[in-house]
Amino acid sequence: MANIKSAQKRVQISERNRIRNRQYKSLVKTYTKKYFSLIESYKENPTGENFTLIVETSNKVYSKIDKALKKKIFHKNTAARKKSQIGRALKQL
Repeated sequence: MANIKSAQKRVQISERNRIRNRQYKSLVKTYTKKYFSLIESYKENPTGENFTLIVETSNKVYSKIDKALKKKIFHKNTAARKKSQIGRALKQL
């Protein structure tokens, strides 16, 4: 454990940020998995309702990725790669 007061504070801040970052990353993963599962279900049953769900979910994923990028949770290239994967999957429908 750190002895200096400022070092102790940095430990607390880094722990707080680690938890926040983990929550955001988990949220992005959850939305991404949901998005790809919706795409699979759309391939089996292509309806307009399923397609609107896919578009809404993709917008949510894009939003969460952009917010994580803004808070410097993701590197800009990582965020771009994740958004590109989502866009490519939608384009292949």
